[in-house]
Amino acid sequence: MRFLSAGESHGKSLVGIIDDFPSGVRINLDLINGELARRQRGYGRGKRMSIEQDKIEILSGIREGVSIGSPISFLIQNQDWKNWKEIMSTNSIDKTLKYVDEASKDKFGEIISNPRPGHADLSGAIKYRFDDIRNVIERSSARETAVRVAVGAFAKQLLSYFKIKIFSFVYRIGSSGFSEDLNYYDFNEDFLKEADESEVRCPDKNLTEKMKQEIDSAKENGDTLGGKFILYAKNVPIGLGSYSQWDKRFDAKIVFNIMSIQSVKAVEIGNGIRSSKNSGINSHDEIFYDKKRSFYRKTNNAGGIEGGISNGEDIIVAVYVKPIPTTMKGLHTVNLKTKENELSFKERSDICAVPAASIVGESMLAITIADLIEEKFGKDNLSEMLENFKNYKNYISCL
Repeated sequence: MRFLSAGESHGKSLVGIIDDFPSGVRINLDLINGELARRQRGYGRGKRMSIEQDKIEILSGIREGVSIGSPISFLIQNQDWKNWKEIMSTNSIDKTLKYVDEASKDKFGEIISNPRPGHADLSGAIKYRFDDIRNVIERSSARETAVRVAVGAFAKQLLSYFKIKIFSFVYRIGSSGFSEDLNYYDFNEDFLKEADESEVRCPDKNLTEKMKQEIDSAKENGDTLGGKFILYAKNVPIGLGSYSQWDKRFDAKIVFNIMSIQSVKAVEIGNGIRSSKNSGINSHDEIFYDKKRSFYRKTNNAGGIEGGISNGEDIIVAVYVKPIPTTMKGLHTVNLKTKENELSFKERSDICAVPAASIVGESMLAITIADLIEEKFGKDNLSEMLENFKNYKNYISCL
């Protein structure tokens, strides 16, 4: 299973294409739109989220509510497009009009030449030979993640047939969060389900208020905040991924996909950082067996993956998100044209997007697991996949 996305942040729409999605999966549009709504929520989001009300329009690959095995394509309209029609027009314009008068500036938009530190602005403008950073901003924007969340919602619906569930919660925003001494595997499912009740997706009410206060303080100072969230995949079977080649390892695929999310700077599998400080006896998850549970562990420092293969425990991923580069206070930069010192470009932006990033993380984890489920059990038709899955479970139960 793979996907492509297209579209600019303030363009007419975003486009997604999913390839190798099996036939026979019943698709719930309300569930997809619900996931899109989850991405838009969160304390510290910018004004853009009050404009957009993301809804998916399926163009192909679904018939009578069921996938048919051909590529699935869909649109997500940008409601803000109406305010950017002239600036983001796909038609040719006479650039000599751009600076004739102030009205022309307002119509076509000024050339942006003061790149933001921490963003793709400078490197993107040099790579693609732009004199206007607007071309970089529009595609490198995290607005693109709406497509990922929609694709992730398709993946989650496929995974539901295998009883696989995906959760996330915000562990820290700025300096406010849980103790770094806690084991990620100690958080149970009931606790994780409470994340969506919090404005910052943190199940702890006291920490929720501390995180909100820190966001308010950053806003007053013209600043932004990053943080950390944790992803969980439950009921993932033993045997996804492989040690046979470097690029088939489950953990490698997770890190690649999660690191592709805008503003993510580090990914940790299980209690990986803590394990690097401990001895082997205190790090590795001892193996036990009983007839009801088959092989199991009492700890999960490995985060459900050993040797590049899932081991039957929860997949646990910690994700670290940097502060958003667009600050209202501005940062020192250099003008591309004049080479003079300036403050970085300011555009409408979030103060903190960690809660939204956790939803995108869920989606990318779901996509990763769906791809490996297809690799293990087939990808043509859901019934065939479930038959293969049943046979595999029978094999494990007979060991």
